[in-house]
Amino acid sequence: MNQTPAPKARSGPLADRLFGLAAKGAAIFTLGLLLAILTSLTISAWPAIAKYGLGFLASSAWDPVQEEFGGLVMIYGTLATSIIALLIAVPVSFGIALFLTELSPAWLKRPLGTAIELLAAIPSIVYGMWGLLVFGPVLAEYVQQPLQAAFTGVPYLGAFVSGPPVGIGILSAGIILAIMIIPFISAVMRDVFEVTPPMLKESAYGLGATTWEVVYKIVLPFTKTGVIGGIMLGLGRAIGETMAVTFVIGNFNQLDSLSLFQAANSITSALANEFAEAGEGLHQAALMYLGLVLFFITFVILSLSKLLLAQLRKGEGAKS
Repeated sequence: MNQTPAPKARSGPLADRLFGLAAKGAAIFTLGLLLAILTSLTISAWPAIAKYGLGFLASSAWDPVQEEFGGLVMIYGTLATSIIALLIAVPVSFGIALFLTELSPAWLKRPLGTAIELLAAIPSIVYGMWGLLVFGPVLAEYVQQPLQAAFTGVPYLGAFVSGPPVGIGILSAGIILAIMIIPFISAVMRDVFEVTPPMLKESAYGLGATTWEVVYKIVLPFTKTGVIGGIMLGLGRAIGETMAVTFVIGNFNQLDSLSLFQAANSITSALANEFAEAGEGLHQAALMYLGLVLFFITFVILSLSKLLLAQLRKGEGAKS
């Protein structure tokens, strides 16, 4: 006669309490670590904060010899390269995720997805060296020079393509960043597209919807939280990237024009280039001030993404 196995003993209330305390402790530790980083950055940057105040954000001066510092060039370079990277990477990542989930044949889906994900494993310094030695000259010869020949003398457009054709600058850094964040955004988009219930998509196809209509009206509304999360992940990667940007942005601490080919600087590249040689005092404090600004830029972007998601959920409630 077969005997049913005895049920396993459940963990007692003590184990549950210990688990709850451990989870709560991990959350409190993470929050405390964040506050500690913010406090240490503020203390280290306080000499520069006390001298320059918020005027530091609007000043383009950066002269360690005269101890005149301003973060406008670095802030502009960070934001400009990140925006260019998103403008390129989001549509490309969306196309990759759409192809892999809706259009790709079965035999191609796995190797193509693996190949794209392998791009994320390439070290950033390799991207920087490739951008400086290979991509930069190609960009200068086949993109910048033809654009300058076509738009020289044209109001506004001529200013956006001015500058020496050397292949390094804001546009070059933005394109390299776009290549680096495409694997992250496309991987997240592909994963969230695949969790859409097949019945919803099959019903739409059965009603005569095209592939684009299914994606636009079924998949995207169902997965918009994950899609925005993937975009924010890519944006965070772009803002915080150091070595690749340092190679191709030009590391120029003056803002002569708003040209896309203008050599500039970013917060991360300025920290990488100058922190080791900065003496104690105002120079080091100004660099820490830049780190604090980068911290707040990331915080503001995260907060805006949360507000956007909250508005989207509120809009869903209004429609229902």
